[in-house]
Amino acid sequence: MIPTKDVDQRCFIRSLWKLPAIVALILIGWLPVSSNAFEILLGTGEAGTFSHYTGRILCRVINSHTDGVQCEMVPEPDAVDLLTNLRGGSLDIGLVDARMLLDAISRKGNFEFLDIDYTNLRILIPLYDVPVTLAARPDAGIGSLNDLKGKRINAGAPRSAEHRAVEIIMGAKGWSEKDFRLVQGFSSSQSEDSMAFCHGTIQAMVRIGVHPNASLQQLIELCNANLVNMDDGDIDKMILAHGSFSKITIPAGTYPSQGKPVTTFGTKMLLIASQDFDEETAYSIIDAIYRNQKRLKNAHPALSSLTPDAARNYNINLQRHPGAVRYFSGP
Repeated sequence: MIPTKDVDQRCFIRSLWKLPAIVALILIGWLPVSSNAFEILLGTGEAGTFSHYTGRILCRVINSHTDGVQCEMVPEPDAVDLLTNLRGGSLDIGLVDARMLLDAISRKGNFEFLDIDYTNLRILIPLYDVPVTLAARPDAGIGSLNDLKGKRINAGAPRSAEHRAVEIIMGAKGWSEKDFRLVQGFSSSQSEDSMAFCHGTIQAMVRIGVHPNASLQQLIELCNANLVNMDDGDIDKMILAHGSFSKITIPAGTYPSQGKPVTTFGTKMLLIASQDFDEETAYSIIDAIYRNQKRLKNAHPALSSLTPDAARNYNINLQRHPGAVRYFSGP
């Protein structure tokens, strides 16, 4: 009779011989099916942003419907880092606000003092609107943009998207901080601005982002916020002067208490690449995205405007990627 100890040792030794095969099977399951897949890195905003959410959907579409391409997301802390990495080749494609791209190429705003040339960046397609939404307390007497003057407002944290939007509005109207009773700098992080709004510290604030917006809906439901119409002549002039902005309408019924459409302005989120990005791959990615329009629209209402016609009619003073030029010039 063989001792139990010897049997255990032999079983253990035989199991060691099986380990390489087991490891190989695991790796085969984890690695992409095609060893020749062309990996592309897609830069997005940080986790929790709509840019990050959209990037995840785009990578799924690309991986499922583009032969030989494997898309992987890379969250970036801000647009400056994203554009710099894209320009330098650390990223292949990326999601970026049209205003930030235009500022980078023309060396304005956050890019004014950066000794970096971003002129090699090209547009693949516009993805969705990024509206500036003005919310006011019901007791503030703010029914239009002109009513904002003399009120307590939040200008957003310095260098934030909200702060830049308020600067744009004030510049268009010819206002300064002296034209307001109070200008605060509450951040949208951790809902600082929302709490100040609900407690009455401020009477108006802006939100940047797609609709419907969960935080804005909460502001409407809990604090009776009103969305202010910004159908304004001075804003129209600003839109004409700055190629990255356009009028945007928030449809009636987007929020439960919103009975009428609200006119505002904003910019576009773009999918971009450097001019050196492979033309055929760019063409295939664009084609895959438009062949999956229904899937994208079902993912979020903000992506419902993602159509070839909207892209063809998108007018901004920036160059398209050769793959996009070929796609949109086709039959």
